[in-house]
Amino acid sequence: MSELIEIERKFLVLSDAFKSEAFKKTRIVQGFLNSDIDRIVRIRLRDNDGFLTVKGKPSEDGLSRFEWEKQISKSDAEALLKLCEKGLIDKIRHEIKCGDHVFEVDEFFGDNDGLIVAEVELKNVSEVFKKPDWLGVEVTGQSKYYNSQLIIHPFTAWPK
Repeated sequence: MSELIEIERKFLVLSDAFKSEAFKKTRIVQGFLNSDIDRIVRIRLRDNDGFLTVKGKPSEDGLSRFEWEKQISKSDAEALLKLCEKGLIDKIRHEIKCGDHVFEVDEFFGDNDGLIVAEVELKNVSEVFKKPDWLGVEVTGQSKYYNSQLIIHPFTAWPK
């Protein structure tokens, strides 16, 4: 297996203005066979497609980490979701083109209702990108915003 490094930055979202800019919407349900932040194993249903993903420990700045993903059948994903740790992530992902990049904006439901986070994937850590008006404060590297941590400490339980 060749090493794949994902480089991304994560932001909170200021308004729902992103919805009118989205060119694609996808329902995602995911669970974790292992939510340890150093070695995450995730099962994801993205509409009717299943995926098995392994993620390594994030870099110190939180910008990059190893990520390997393999498509699996919907029925395999549904079966594996039943084996996952307690708690599921339920969200709609909105994809928005901005300049040369695509922002993935996740609107969470269930135990994480009210949380909206945007991510942009980069080719290198210093890559410059255009920021849409609805993009808020950067939360890159803040582990409480990782999906694997949101099943343990859901957004609705955070102190207000």
